Amino acid sequence: MKMYFSNLLTSSSRTLFALLFSVVMIMAVTVAMSQSSAQSLADVTLNVYKEVTCGCCNGWVTHMEANNFAAKINHPKDINAVKEELGVLPKWQSCHTAVSAAGYLFEGHVPARYVTQFLNAPPADALGLAAPGMPMSSPGMDM
Repeated sequence: MKMYFSNLLTSSSRTLFALLFSVVMIMAVTVAMSQSSAQSLADVTLNVYKEVTCGCCNGWVTHMEANNFAAKINHPKDINAVKEELGVLPKWQSCHTAVSAAGYLFEGHVPARYVTQFLNAPPADALGLAAPGMPMSSPGMDM
Protein backbone atom coordinates (compact mmCIF):
# COMPACT_ATOMS: atom_id res chain seq x y z
CA MET A 1 0.00 0.00 0.00
CA LYS A 2 2.87 2.37 0.68
CA MET A 3 4.11 1.87 -2.85
CA TYR A 4 0.69 2.72 -4.27
CA PHE A 5 0.50 6.04 -2.41
CA SER A 6 4.08 6.97 -3.12
CA ASN A 7 3.53 6.45 -6.86
CA LEU A 8 0.41 8.64 -6.87
CA LEU A 9 1.85 11.59 -4.98
CA THR A 10 4.67 13.91 -5.90
CA SER A 11 7.32 14.71 -3.33
CA SER A 12 5.72 18.02 -2.30
CA SER A 13 2.21 16.57 -2.17
CA ARG A 14 3.51 13.63 -0.08
CA THR A 15 4.96 16.15 2.38
CA LEU A 16 1.67 18.05 2.50
CA PHE A 17 -0.26 14.77 2.89
CA ALA A 18 2.05 13.68 5.74
CA LEU A 19 1.65 17.03 7.48
CA LEU A 20 -2.16 16.98 7.17
CA PHE A 21 -2.29 13.35 8.28
CA SER A 22 -0.18 14.22 11.35
CA VAL A 23 -2.44 17.14 12.26
CA VAL A 24 -5.56 14.99 11.91
CA MET A 25 -4.02 12.23 14.05
CA ILE A 26 -2.99 14.70 16.77
CA MET A 27 -6.51 16.13 16.81
CA ALA A 28 -8.05 12.65 16.99
CA VAL A 29 -5.79 11.61 19.88
CA THR A 30 -6.53 14.87 21.74
CA VAL A 31 -10.28 14.37 21.38
CA ALA A 32 -10.04 10.72 22.45
CA MET A 33 -7.97 11.61 25.50
CA SER A 34 -10.33 14.38 26.57
CA GLN A 35 -13.31 12.04 26.28
CA SER A 36 -11.69 9.16 28.15
CA SER A 37 -10.07 11.11 30.98
CA ALA A 38 -11.53 10.83 34.47
CA GLN A 39 -14.24 13.23 35.47
CA SER A 40 -12.88 16.38 37.05
CA LEU A 41 -13.30 16.26 40.83
CA ALA A 42 -14.69 19.78 40.66
CA ASP A 43 -17.64 18.18 38.85
CA VAL A 44 -18.17 15.45 41.47
CA THR A 45 -21.07 16.03 43.81
CA LEU A 46 -21.54 13.55 46.61
CA ASN A 47 -25.02 12.99 48.00
CA VAL A 48 -24.38 12.71 51.72
CA TYR A 49 -26.94 11.00 53.95
CA LYS A 50 -26.54 11.80 57.66
CA GLU A 51 -28.35 12.60 60.88
CA VAL A 52 -29.17 16.27 61.46
CA THR A 53 -27.28 16.36 64.75
CA CYS A 54 -24.03 14.66 63.69
CA GLY A 55 -21.15 17.14 63.94
CA CYS A 56 -18.42 14.75 62.80
CA CYS A 57 -20.30 14.26 59.51
CA ASN A 58 -20.19 18.02 59.00
CA GLY A 59 -16.44 17.87 59.60
CA TRP A 60 -16.08 15.18 56.93
CA VAL A 61 -18.14 17.24 54.45
CA THR A 62 -15.92 20.26 55.16
CA HIS A 63 -12.85 18.07 54.52
CA MET A 64 -14.30 16.87 51.21
CA GLU A 65 -15.22 20.40 50.10
CA ALA A 66 -11.67 21.55 50.96
CA ASN A 67 -10.49 18.83 48.56
CA ASN A 68 -12.60 20.03 45.61
CA PHE A 69 -15.68 17.87 46.10
CA ALA A 70 -19.18 19.28 46.28
CA ALA A 71 -21.70 17.82 48.70
CA LYS A 72 -25.47 17.77 48.80
CA ILE A 73 -26.59 17.05 52.35
CA ASN A 74 -29.65 14.87 52.94
CA HIS A 75 -31.25 14.23 56.34
CA PRO A 76 -33.46 11.15 55.89
CA LYS A 77 -35.97 10.19 58.57
CA ASP A 78 -34.41 6.72 58.78
CA ILE A 79 -30.68 6.67 57.95
CA ASN A 80 -30.50 2.90 58.56
CA ALA A 81 -33.21 2.29 55.95
CA VAL A 82 -31.18 4.35 53.44
CA LYS A 83 -28.05 2.32 54.19
CA GLU A 84 -29.99 -0.93 53.82
CA GLU A 85 -31.50 0.23 50.52
CA LEU A 86 -28.03 1.16 49.21
CA GLY A 87 -26.57 -2.20 50.25
CA VAL A 88 -24.30 -0.95 53.04
CA LEU A 89 -23.86 -3.97 55.29
CA PRO A 90 -23.91 -3.39 59.07
CA LYS A 91 -20.22 -4.38 59.35
CA TRP A 92 -19.31 -1.49 56.99
CA GLN A 93 -21.53 1.18 58.55
CA SER A 94 -20.56 4.48 60.05
CA CYS A 95 -22.52 7.64 60.78
CA HIS A 96 -22.92 8.89 57.20
CA THR A 97 -23.06 7.55 53.66
CA ALA A 98 -22.01 9.45 50.53
CA VAL A 99 -23.05 8.41 47.05
CA SER A 100 -21.43 9.63 43.81
CA ALA A 101 -23.41 10.31 40.64
CA ALA A 102 -22.03 7.03 39.27
CA GLY A 103 -23.54 5.23 42.28
CA TYR A 104 -20.34 4.52 44.21
CA LEU A 105 -20.71 4.46 47.99
CA PHE A 106 -18.35 6.09 50.46
CA GLU A 107 -19.30 5.01 53.94
CA GLY A 108 -17.98 6.94 56.91
CA HIS A 109 -14.87 9.02 57.31
CA VAL A 110 -13.00 7.94 54.17
CA PRO A 111 -10.24 10.52 53.43
CA ALA A 112 -10.64 12.54 50.23
CA ARG A 113 -7.38 11.23 48.78
CA TYR A 114 -8.77 7.67 48.79
CA VAL A 115 -12.07 8.79 47.30
CA THR A 116 -10.09 10.58 44.56
CA GLN A 117 -7.95 7.50 43.86
CA PHE A 118 -11.03 5.31 43.74
CA LEU A 119 -12.97 7.60 41.39
CA ASN A 120 -9.98 7.95 39.05
CA ALA A 121 -9.73 4.15 38.65
CA PRO A 122 -12.70 2.32 40.16
CA PRO A 123 -12.08 -1.41 40.50
CA ALA A 124 -14.43 -3.67 38.56
CA ASP A 125 -17.54 -4.65 40.52
CA ALA A 126 -16.65 -2.39 43.48
CA LEU A 127 -19.43 -0.75 45.49
CA GLY A 128 -17.14 1.92 46.95
CA LEU A 129 -15.03 2.43 50.06
CA ALA A 130 -15.85 2.19 53.75
CA ALA A 131 -14.28 3.37 56.98
CA PRO A 132 -16.50 1.46 59.44
CA GLY A 133 -17.25 2.94 62.83
CA MET A 134 -15.71 6.27 63.70
CA PRO A 135 -11.90 5.95 63.40
CA MET A 136 -9.95 8.40 65.53
CA SER A 137 -7.99 11.06 63.60
CA SER A 138 -9.93 10.42 60.38
CA PRO A 139 -11.41 13.46 58.55
CA GLY A 140 -14.19 14.84 60.71
CA MET A 141 -13.03 12.90 63.76
CA ASP A 142 -9.91 15.02 64.27
CA MET A 143 -11.71 17.50 66.50
